[in-house]
Amino acid sequence: MVGPMTRVDYSPLLADDPVIAVLRADHAREYPPVIDALVAGDVCAIELTLSTAGVFDRMKDLVAEFGNAAIGLGTVTTGAQAETAIDNGAKFIVSPTAELDVIRVASDAGVPVFPGGLTPTELYRCWDAGASAVKLFPASWVGPRAIADIQGPFPDMKIIPSGGVGLDDVDAWIAAGAPAVSIGGPLVGDAFNGGDLVALSVRARQFRTAAVDAIARRKAAR
Repeated sequence: MVGPMTRVDYSPLLADDPVIAVLRADHAREYPPVIDALVAGDVCAIELTLSTAGVFDRMKDLVAEFGNAAIGLGTVTTGAQAETAIDNGAKFIVSPTAELDVIRVASDAGVPVFPGGLTPTELYRCWDAGASAVKLFPASWVGPRAIADIQGPFPDMKIIPSGGVGLDDVDAWIAAGAPAVSIGGPLVGDAFNGGDLVALSVRARQFRTAAVDAIARRKAAR
């Protein structure tokens, strides 16, 4: 098991980018215009997903093409997948589940890692193993109060909500203590199905503004 002293700090990644955009497409060739629209809306933390065909084949090129974005890989469930992602330039690793081998590989490589869980047991296993932050997934099942409840016994745990977080939910999650929010469908919408990419940039800016403003209010209230 990876000890807490090996925990990779997520702050350089998320301090200026408190919205992680989660992109699921039929094929990775569809990614570039959507990433471009997100970056135009100031959402620069981009989570590609291993459930998207061709992602490993295209990842290195995408990382090079979008050098102003922090491109990571999600839906990672094995250490081997994490190694391949990091070899292809992934700036962070995300897992939907509590995979300790994924945490070990990313931590050893000095790459922030956000493994997922829903129960206190799952989240603690990830945190204790050295996760940079834990992904509360699916967040819509529990709501923002879960952060305070979980941080009661685990006050140092950093929790990022993912799954069903809409624009109107961002403030409550950040106020509850989340350092960032992970957004898929409510942000991406129909962008991979011929949707308006200008509208995507507008949504991206709305999500980013909501998150940044909420973080500022939380800091001011301390």
